[in-house]
Amino acid sequence: MNAGIYCNEHYVTGNEPYISLIKRILNEKKFGYKMVSELKELSGIDILFVLGGDGTILNVATECAVHNIKIIGINYGHIGFLAEFEPEKTEEAVNLVCGGNFKIRKRNLLELSYGNITALALNDVVVQRNTGGVHFSNTVNLHAEINGVTVDNFSSDGIIISTPTGSTAYSLSAGGSVLTPDLSAFILTPICPHSLHSRPVVFSDDSIIKVNAVNAPEPLVVIADGKNIGELKTGEVITVKKSKVTADFITKEDKNFFTELLIKFNKWSQ
Repeated sequence: MNAGIYCNEHYVTGNEPYISLIKRILNEKKFGYKMVSELKELSGIDILFVLGGDGTILNVATECAVHNIKIIGINYGHIGFLAEFEPEKTEEAVNLVCGGNFKIRKRNLLELSYGNITALALNDVVVQRNTGGVHFSNTVNLHAEINGVTVDNFSSDGIIISTPTGSTAYSLSAGGSVLTPDLSAFILTPICPHSLHSRPVVFSDDSIIKVNAVNAPEPLVVIADGKNIGELKTGEVITVKKSKVTADFITKEDKNFFTELLIKFNKWSQ
């Protein structure tokens, strides 16, 4: 197998010894590897070491999913929900990969489409009010339906459609529940709703959810994993469903979700 090493450039300074350690062990184990700085360089890679925070992993996760590349994250960021190892465990991470004694955790992706736009998201898809320049808008009205049945008409700043992976991200900050990674479910979370009955809704990941803006005075913003995908205008419908591809993360055999979650939450509160 061939490995790639992808590092957030903002975290290189000060972490050179860890990068050198990865290279040295891979060389000793006769494990082919190359440094990756752009997504187009992923060709021919089976496993990608991603060095950075959650944002760094999100930058490459969907592309790795499309190319069937396994991800192992080493956290050089702050929280690192998606990273399996902290920097001091770098040697353990490399030996785990080289020894092949690891599990694969398949994480479902969202696939969104509207007009001629399609995109994938590991964490979430967000439809929200526009806060930029002349297109600034206040509360927006969104109609959401699941499998053809109306869920609610949301008067809010927008809505978040999240995977279990993304349930600990923006959705959680907006009041959504934490979904364990083994759940076959997604969660729809309104952002600052102007109604006491508008609450997060957990639904089967086999469902198809459609969202459209109701008389939006300005185009709404569509975001996938923190990246601006485009605008949604009145009359346009965005469709979100489970993707056929998954993001495959390398994990330890003894990994426990709730133990790791508590560690991350405690780190978050510091």
